Amino acid sequence: MDQLKQSVICQFYRLIPGAPEPRRADRSADGTLPVNAYRYCEAIASASAFGWYLYPPLSFSLIWDGAEIAWTYEGAEGWYPLRGAQYPGFLQTFKNLAPDTVADLSPPFLTQGMLPGVVQIWSGYLARTAPGWALLSRGTANIPRTQGYENYEGILESDSWLGPLFTNIRLTRTNSPVEFHRRRPLVQIQPLSRESYQSPSFDVLEAADMGCAEWQRFEATVRPNTDQYRKLGHYAVDTRKRLRAEASIDT
Repeated sequence: MDQLKQSVICQFYRLIPGAPEPRRADRSADGTLPVNAYRYCEAIASASAFGWYLYPPLSFSLIWDGAEIAWTYEGAEGWYPLRGAQYPGFLQTFKNLAPDTVADLSPPFLTQGMLPGVVQIWSGYLARTAPGWALLSRGTANIPRTQGYENYEGILESDSWLGPLFTNIRLTRTNSPVEFHRRRPLVQIQPLSRESYQSPSFDVLEAADMGCAEWQRFEATVRPNTDQYRKLGHYAVDTRKRLRAEASIDT
């Protein structure tokens, strides 16, 4: 498709057959948020739901001894030293599906980084965005870190760059397997308009610069918090009502 549909910000192209489909990120942070945060804290719930989850194309494990990294996966006969690893059987799959001119450009599934303990993991997808939009690749928002790694964050200029949609992770635990499961989100992908991150302008003002309108808005925000009998989640309720009203106007 030469042009994205007007209403579509991002297109995902699945290259690894059977790789889990991306899905909309979850307001409950994949079921891990405390109930109070989910029900009453709209800021946390909205941040959790921003973007899409991508998953590993298969379940696998990494182990790092502080110098060398090894990996294994479901059905493997043992552990293998990691330099660069293809998804099992994907070399031939890629040759079958790609034009002859690019048949030798099969993206690696795992690549050891130059820094100690760093691994690049491919989701099995390519991604393309509408003009003026980019993709922020980051760790999953508000989901507790239960494994021994951290995601690096990166912004992909995906309206012009069409390549493997990956994440770089840094192992934080040695001499113990770090597991990645195809049912557990690997990375959260979030769409960004280019103007929102390329030198956005801002002003720094003093309290004396606040006029009546700003003080009234401040009072409307803070005053309800001084009422010990106020209903919980008033900000969440007000925000959801406003967003529904705006959506109805747009349609």
